[in-house]
Amino acid sequence: MIDALAAEWLKLRTLRSTSVVLAVVAVVVALMALLAWWSANLWDGLSPGDRDHLVVSPLPDVTHMLASLCLAVLGVLAFSGEQGTGMIRTTFTVLPSRGRVLAAKAGVVAAVAACTGLTAVLATYAAGRLLIGDRPIRGQSAEVLSRQLPHFLAMSLSITMFALLGLCLAVITRSAVAAIATLVAVWYVLPIVGYNLPAPWGDRVGSILPGALADQLAGTGNPDAVTVALLPPLAALAVMAAYVAVPYGVAAVLLARRDP
Repeated sequence: MIDALAAEWLKLRTLRSTSVVLAVVAVVVALMALLAWWSANLWDGLSPGDRDHLVVSPLPDVTHMLASLCLAVLGVLAFSGEQGTGMIRTTFTVLPSRGRVLAAKAGVVAAVAACTGLTAVLATYAAGRLLIGDRPIRGQSAEVLSRQLPHFLAMSLSITMFALLGLCLAVITRSAVAAIATLVAVWYVLPIVGYNLPAPWGDRVGSILPGALADQLAGTGNPDAVTVALLPPLAALAVMAAYVAVPYGVAAVLLARRDP
């Protein structure tokens, strides 16, 4: 298994798409720092009465949302790139156990997504605290890192979930376009559909959507989101695990039965 992990790590880090995706995540962090700088300067120029109307979305939450999509795309490309070039046949020749190959890919993708996601969120938080300081801008938290860390860890776990979901969808669909289209639907379309469902189904459906699980896992909720926090942390963790386990099981079965 160690050899399989080493091989998958070598393939992932040498893919050009990996560098591109990680660069996009870095750009997202830089844009959040720019937004923090702009917000601080705007706050300083407003009158006390106008400052009450200034609202800026929580910067780590925005990074979490965009990084989830980026790392999900990385998960897709971790398989579809090899599938598209036909190199997957070579991989299965060297490592005939397809289940082991999928497990190794999932392990490497999960590790990269978790580290990248946590680093991006922490960097966004640090930039926000440095540039905004103690300005009481609505939407920005002034809590110390030790109190925010559980939420950031939940975000990192959520980003890892999206990355593994992308990998599994790529194996299932055998198409990067189809997998990414499905991810966009899960990430963007389903929340809109859930928000427009009649009560109480809108809240119930919204609470189990992938994008709503990090806040519920951390027990913080997000009053500004279109989804409602109905799940306790353990239930949110179970739903998050299901979003990985079910597609992974389907992907493992199809990978074992279909021709490469």
